[in-house]
Amino acid sequence: MAGMVSGAMESLINSPFELIKTRAQVASASCIPSFTSVTESGAVAPVFAKLLPGCSQDKMAVNHSVGLLSTLTSKHFHMVGALQNYPWMITRSGKPPSVCDVKRPSDIISLEGCSALWTGLQSGVVRDSVFGGIFFSTWHFIHQAMLDWKAVGMDPPPRFDEEIGPLSPLAVSLAAGFSGSVAAAGSYCFDTAKIRSQSTVLPKYISMERKFLKWNRPGNRFERLTGIHPADRNLLFHGIWLRMARSGLTSFMIVGSYFLAVDHIFSS
Repeated sequence: MAGMVSGAMESLINSPFELIKTRAQVASASCIPSFTSVTESGAVAPVFAKLLPGCSQDKMAVNHSVGLLSTLTSKHFHMVGALQNYPWMITRSGKPPSVCDVKRPSDIISLEGCSALWTGLQSGVVRDSVFGGIFFSTWHFIHQAMLDWKAVGMDPPPRFDEEIGPLSPLAVSLAAGFSGSVAAAGSYCFDTAKIRSQSTVLPKYISMERKFLKWNRPGNRFERLTGIHPADRNLLFHGIWLRMARSGLTSFMIVGSYFLAVDHIFSS
């Protein structure tokens, strides 16, 4: 229970940093230049060239998009700044921008709002709670089993764990690594759901429409509670071995380094 509570608090604090990291990773992997340079074509409107420097778009698409902005007059005192407030101007299609265009904290807050920093919080809380609960319970079980094994044959039998003596730092580190791998396997589907939600750009106007229309999340009750989208059911366990190896190695290194540091401090 203590591990589950600690995992939930970790997810709450770590969510904004994880969102920015995930957006940067997805953008670097999926952002493919699809625009031509302004110098290659002279059919770009001056306002659009100032809005997106270095990019050239189809003139017909630009005019169509500008025509949608019926709330702006042709003599607007700050046309460029006003155009930047319309999210669909980035993609010309009415669809939300890609992660490549919304990866900095200022862009995320401007387009999606401050609440977007905690996107996928449901999946993150469940993931870290399950991870913390499985990790600490498995590690405690293995640690107690090693103590009982070490106490076999001792005369007189020890009444307390302190009478058995400390365990080998290597054995404790290996137990922590195994526990980390098991916990990663148990919480991996929620990790996939969180990353998938963080990789989706949801502008504020879409969020407001869903709120006004009382839009219900798709999926069954468990999927709605944990933040899993039903379209991702076949993707939840892709790459599970990599996360198991990462969590196992990380837990082994953390616990091993901790015991080495403590031994060095007390020995000196």
